[in-house]
Amino acid sequence: MHQPLVARDNPGVIARPPLIALAFLLAGLALDWLRPAPFLPAAVQYAVGAAVIVISFAFAIPALLSFRRAGTNVPTTRPTIALVTTGPYRFSRNPIYVGMILLLLGIGTMVDSVWLLALAVPFAFVLRYGVIAREERYLEGKFGDAYRAYRASVRRWI
Repeated sequence: MHQPLVARDNPGVIARPPLIALAFLLAGLALDWLRPAPFLPAAVQYAVGAAVIVISFAFAIPALLSFRRAGTNVPTTRPTIALVTTGPYRFSRNPIYVGMILLLLGIGTMVDSVWLLALAVPFAFVLRYGVIAREERYLEGKFGDAYRAYRASVRRWI
């Protein structure tokens, strides 16, 4: 006999986004160790990499603070309590994920790894289809017209 599915109050993403980011980071570092592919002079790699990392935090930290102020959960395994549309969410529906992509690019630049830079593309693809698409369905189901109006007025990325 078929058991009914228990309704879950979370988006059911493929994996927690920080773990996905860590997997791509470790894969890039492993590829760089196996087959180094430097591309920048040292003077450039540290300055540019550090700047990109700072920008990544400029996206992610205010977004996390917006979640805290709204009293909602950040982990994708927990229910969303409120639809956050303030702070960086006025400009991007996914500033934390933008920050994660920039962090990967910044680390890749700082350690002079073309592999990490190249892996930013599939990382963004996994985020888009394995995380964001599921979150969007979940938020539309949970917040209905309010989320549809928000989605229509704010870009997915930047």
